[in-house]
Amino acid sequence: MTDGTAMRNGPALIGRIEAWAVRHRDKLAWVHVAMFLAFMGLMVVPLLLPDPADGATVADNFTLFANFVIWGVWFPLVFVSVIFTGRSWCGVFCPMGACSEWANRAGLKRPVPKWVRWEGTPIVSFVVITVLAQTVDARDFPQGAAVVFGLALACAIVLGFAYGQGGNKRPWCRHMCPIGLMLGVFSRIGAVQFAAKQPRPGGDAYAEKGVCPTMIDIGRKTESRHCIECFRCVNPAARGGLTLVARRPGDEVAHIRRHNPNAAEVWFLFLATGLALGGFLWLTLPQYQILRRTVGDWAINHGWYWIGMPGPWWLMSIHHAGREVYTWLDFFTISAFMLACAGLLTAILALLTALSGRLAGRLGADLDHRKRFVEHAYAYMPVAMVSLVIGLGDKLFTMLTVLGLPHGAPAVAKATLFALGVAWSVVLGHRLLGGEGLRGAKRWLALAPLVIGIAAIGFAWSAAIFQV
Repeated sequence: MTDGTAMRNGPALIGRIEAWAVRHRDKLAWVHVAMFLAFMGLMVVPLLLPDPADGATVADNFTLFANFVIWGVWFPLVFVSVIFTGRSWCGVFCPMGACSEWANRAGLKRPVPKWVRWEGTPIVSFVVITVLAQTVDARDFPQGAAVVFGLALACAIVLGFAYGQGGNKRPWCRHMCPIGLMLGVFSRIGAVQFAAKQPRPGGDAYAEKGVCPTMIDIGRKTESRHCIECFRCVNPAARGGLTLVARRPGDEVAHIRRHNPNAAEVWFLFLATGLALGGFLWLTLPQYQILRRTVGDWAINHGWYWIGMPGPWWLMSIHHAGREVYTWLDFFTISAFMLACAGLLTAILALLTALSGRLAGRLGADLDHRKRFVEHAYAYMPVAMVSLVIGLGDKLFTMLTVLGLPHGAPAVAKATLFALGVAWSVVLGHRLLGGEGLRGAKRWLALAPLVIGIAAIGFAWSAAIFQV
């Protein structure tokens, strides 16, 4: 019995949910249409409206309301949802994935090429989209949000039209969606999964011509990362296929060696945390202003006057009415600062994780050093997810004061949530080391570098976590 089935919680309830979802899955097309229309409304309508007047609020201005829905509700809550429902957003609600699949039905249906299937492709996509979201200021201006989400939608449609054999495939969701990649990584700590009723040996495999829209060989499925929970592979009356099971949150990570651990996934976890951190810190740290001034002075001294001119609107924020006009200097320094933060945090976490793996090996842990490195890195997953929710979903927390709670309520909520993430990461690290055969003081000694890494993430995000 796998750890997923062994940890079923309320099998009767899970069975009812599964039966209800299978019975109504033919109606998902209407959900997709409704979500697409809502998405287009949130993206397009604010572009047609005048800028919000001074004193306007979410309650009386649609542009501010749309911004809050996207960045204050959808963005943080969609990450939290993976703990309870996995990648249900991707399979049930996401309009981009639906559009990619619709395009695939009418498209060329070519085999997905190797450059798309490369493990680094979604990482590159995430870096490009995340940096672009900052340089066009997608969080504050509807034009910037339209650029970012419009680019993602266009890529989803083109990729779906060109690639994916058999029809009804979503190569965008599997290989290139930056949000899907993050949700997939974090779904490993979720409380549900779809498990094969009659699993075949050999580990996870790719099946472009099967029933799965994200091209999972369902008989060999062992990981939750690529499953978008569309229920197409579920038939309660059949002996084969997949079935919905509940599990203790974090079990897949605690037993990651059974669930296709992936080095590219680990590097993404490090880079994504650092890049998102850089997207917050450039707005708050004086070091960014020092960098900007230094680069600007050097450019002017060398006659590069063009660097002080604004560039194209689709690459940087150009909002004269909003008193925000970025130049090429802003574009380059914001991008460089974010990439530097990503590189620095990645280096710190990689060094500490390698140290933990080395200590574990000397203390008698199994596996080789590379496999231990990959296993240990998964311990950062809860604190990384919580940091992203807190740092980039700040608008959700500020609503606590609007609801009448004390002024310090957002800081208390953030600190509490972060403390839970830290504790969960420590517990996962402890369980991972136990799975490698370490006991007692040896396990805690090997865990120490991981605890330092967890604390480093908290320290780096402290400006976001504890600001009131």
